[in-house]
Amino acid sequence: MLLAVLVLLVISLGATGYSDRILNAVVGEEMRGLRTTLAQTIRDPDELDQTLAVRQAELEQSYGLDQAWYSRLPGMVARVLTFDLGTARTLRSTEGSNRIVDIVLERLPNTMLLLTTSLCITAAFGLVLGVWLATRIGSRLDRLVSWVAAISYALPGWWTGILLILVFGFALRWLPTGGMFSTPPPTDPLGRLLDLLYHAILPILTLVIVSIGPSVYVVRTMTMSVAQEDHVTLARAKGLDERTVRNRHILRVAAPPIVTGLILGLAGSLGGSILVETVFEWQGMGRLYYDAIAGTPDEGMIVALTFMFTLLYVIARLILEILYVFLDPRVRYEDGRARAV
Repeated sequence: MLLAVLVLLVISLGATGYSDRILNAVVGEEMRGLRTTLAQTIRDPDELDQTLAVRQAELEQSYGLDQAWYSRLPGMVARVLTFDLGTARTLRSTEGSNRIVDIVLERLPNTMLLLTTSLCITAAFGLVLGVWLATRIGSRLDRLVSWVAAISYALPGWWTGILLILVFGFALRWLPTGGMFSTPPPTDPLGRLLDLLYHAILPILTLVIVSIGPSVYVVRTMTMSVAQEDHVTLARAKGLDERTVRNRHILRVAAPPIVTGLILGLAGSLGGSILVETVFEWQGMGRLYYDAIAGTPDEGMIVALTFMFTLLYVIARLILEILYVFLDPRVRYEDGRARAV
């Protein structure tokens, strides 16, 4: 999967000419700055143009513009696959490092703080409310939650974030409108942590709002479907109390698809965090991706971040495969393949 995604990325960047436009823009920007600098010392226009032409040829060669995209980009992918992510051309870490791995490792915990917290909140509400609604199918509350779930699923994350900023940031002035720390930030570790959590409230709330509806609805649907199966009817006929029936005969069977939705939802929300982090100026991987594309385009950073996002998705799938062995005893692995027993 990693290799397939990177190959498609190379084709998208190269065949469309986007890669060449990125590098030509970078070379052009450097040449404009160099022209301004050299014009102060070289008065002869012909000599200035000749010097600039030589320098431009050197830059184009260093960036690989003297090669076709299908010769230049595969080497970059090979380096990325070996975790040699290279250096960023314009982006820097807070300590001034231009190594892509340093920048990514600095931003990754910030993104995971938002995603894991919102996932835990969403999962808790989804399990509790979804299971509870599954026993009240067709009630007014069930129909209301279905409508809310549809609205929540349709809400764009960036629009919801802006709305929350207008309400809680500007109108009520209860929460900060963006950033990760106050100005100036606290110096003591505890104060800095509390300030970070204070600034994380609105981004987390945004991610929860746009995901809690589908989570509740999926858990409700899965639980309701399992509750109608014959083994549940038999368990009730044996006289088992409702709590035992729910925990052992309904939730245990519904657990694999529910966990699948949660784990893959975490991996899928990485893409949604790009706009949410941009809206709230949260310095995570999503904002880094936006800066790598919307600012001065950074080809190496785009490839590296795509690799990291895909790697996180693969890790999530691996965790899911491991959990399936414990959640569903019918699943066994033979010759690297899963089968039901």
